[in-house]
Amino acid sequence: MRVMRAAAAAALLCAGLAACSSAGAAGGSGSGSGPGSGSGEVAAASSEVSFAVDGTKTYGTLEIPAHRNGQHLAAALLLAGSGPTDRDGNQPSQNVTPQTLKLVAGVLAQQGIMTLRFDKYFTGQTGAGTFASDPGTIDLNAYIRQADAAYVFLRGQPAADRQHMLVVGHSEGGFYAMLVADTVSPHPAGLALLEPQDQRILSLVALQLDEQLNAAVQQGQLSASAAQQQAEGISNAIAQFRAGQQVETDALLPQIVQQLTPELLTPGNAKVARTDDAVSPVDAAAKVAAGTRVLVTDGTADTNIPVSTISPLASALKGAGTTGPELKVLTGVNHLMHTPGTGDNDAVLAGSVVVALKAWAQPFAAAC
Repeated sequence: MRVMRAAAAAALLCAGLAACSSAGAAGGSGSGSGPGSGSGEVAAASSEVSFAVDGTKTYGTLEIPAHRNGQHLAAALLLAGSGPTDRDGNQPSQNVTPQTLKLVAGVLAQQGIMTLRFDKYFTGQTGAGTFASDPGTIDLNAYIRQADAAYVFLRGQPAADRQHMLVVGHSEGGFYAMLVADTVSPHPAGLALLEPQDQRILSLVALQLDEQLNAAVQQGQLSASAAQQQAEGISNAIAQFRAGQQVETDALLPQIVQQLTPELLTPGNAKVARTDDAVSPVDAAAKVAAGTRVLVTDGTADTNIPVSTISPLASALKGAGTTGPELKVLTGVNHLMHTPGTGDNDAVLAGSVVVALKAWAQPFAAAC
């Protein structure tokens, strides 16, 4: 996966109606719990939904917290990380099921914020869609168009407050969130970038491999000179791919080649890898609209997005005139937003992640 009050009486009313769980089985046309409409309230509901983009029927889950009849809620689009990560933040084919985005939806529901999460191309119910006959033709823009369409679908929901549209992205989804923020209208009022991709994808791959090489040296599994040769070989392979040349991997360790294969050595992935790598997250951050309330989290135990590399992204966001909590460095939190002792597939978010997310969302919850 390569993330209130005007008066006391008003606060209590808002908390009682909006800040409640949207739990419910996501099946059929939807399910709900809580007060009925006969009392002037709408029950919390979780519904299976779909929308069309580029000839592909895209499937997702719409979560709407309990609210008053006629009330409009801040609405957040949730974007998953890289690879075959589905709407809930899982990769079932890899036996990775931390439920990341489903948990984020639950936290936002407690704040009275409705959410939409969806199965992007090649995941879940959506599958390959229009790219089924030639998967290698998909590129970065196709993924962004799909996310844009999801934003428009969410914006059009009767309960959505169009002045308080939000986008939340985890990992690569954080990068996508910034691109979506630039292409949709109206621009989102807030972005939550949870352990976001903070540099070009192939630069990030090189960094992660370099960290593995350093660890191998420290553990006595590899000499310093051998690690340096491997690092140079990785750099050369990436440079060759970026230049459209034949990628040479003969001098690289089999483990290194295996990890380079998805982006550099799989013809069917070449177009999406190349178009993704052509865009810098820092450049995308510089285009985020001034006044956007932004949260960036980076855990000190995140080896995918180490704290040492996040500053340029955070600085670009600040330079763009964004506001909000900005960068929050979270002690002990890893890329799955877990703390030490938590299993990869444990369906839980670190407490500090929940606190940061709620603090970012608080002004939008107040708008209820």
